Amino acid sequence: MKIRDLLAVAAIVVFAACETPYRATDVSGTVVVSSGTQKAFYDQYPNASNVVWSSYDPNVIILNDWELAEYESLDASDYAVAFDMDNERYYAWYDSDGNWVGSAYVVKDYTTLPSAVHSTISAQFPSYTIKNVNREYKRDRVCYEVVLKRDDSKVVLLMDNNGNIIKQKSKTL
Repeated sequence: MKIRDLLAVAAIVVFAACETPYRATDVSGTVVVSSGTQKAFYDQYPNASNVVWSSYDPNVIILNDWELAEYESLDASDYAVAFDMDNERYYAWYDSDGNWVGSAYVVKDYTTLPSAVHSTISAQFPSYTIKNVNREYKRDRVCYEVVLKRDDSKVVLLMDNNGNIIKQKSKTL
């Protein structure tokens, strides 16, 4: 088995073991990423490691709610990249011209959320439980996409650092 094939299999195992709403679509090394896009990425994330590029696939690379997060529409000519930084697994998206669209990571420890975010959730959704949180970066904005559940319903919130709800979606289960 060639070393490249062995690395591809290892990457698949690593991604399959991760419980996140994101995955890389192509670990075979066949994605051709322009040098401009790579430069934009490494300029933005100079400390990134374990970098895996893939072509964007809306059926595979999924935020909890892409539209709620207000990311621009992408297609197969655009890129997704998974990488490690600051002891977190990050995901970023770049368009085909190398322009950064946004980045995110899964918040595993909800106690690290800003107190204003906790206060809003406690006040407005007291009977709900936090099920998932993504910290999302888009241009000059940092937001939290918070998934809340209770027995009969699910709410997805896009919140700023001050606990303000920017957008909200609700669903009866």
